[in-house]
Amino acid sequence: MRHLSDLPDDEAREALRACCASTKWVERMLSQRPFKSADEILASAERLWLDLQPSDWLEAFAAHPRIGGQTGRRADGPTGHGPRGDAWSKSEQASVDSASDDVKARLTQANHDYESMFGWTYIVCATGKSAEEMLALARARMNNPPDTELQLAAAEQAKITRLRLQKMLEAHS
Repeated sequence: MRHLSDLPDDEAREALRACCASTKWVERMLSQRPFKSADEILASAERLWLDLQPSDWLEAFAAHPRIGGQTGRRADGPTGHGPRGDAWSKSEQASVDSASDDVKARLTQANHDYESMFGWTYIVCATGKSAEEMLALARARMNNPPDTELQLAAAEQAKITRLRLQKMLEAHS
């Protein structure tokens, strides 16, 4: 907690961007410093995320590599999380590495279908989920109306952000 509060703005901005790539969220988190506790950081992160506009959520979604895709770059450009965020994405999606080629191919197709349907990257908190579970969730979520799906994707991003903030805090405690 002290680490995040004491970092120079540029370093804190980079650390927060690894957790969530919404520019407004990062800037609003910076404006909340200094934080008094880890609980305050996590509560602020969630409150500020929920106060954002859908366009801010979409900015954060766009920074994610596709499930099963390479970190560090998306097919249409670099991710927006930086090296730390890319390492976290790789770790979070590690179950895809051991999936069968068939499941990987179906995940690639599901990513494409999802993006074609909704216009944003499929966002799921991958931690603890198998590739098969993420594939099933993607297929099921494609039955949602866009407004419902946007809310679900935002909730998944909130989970990802919380986990990443916790990792960052644990690394510096």
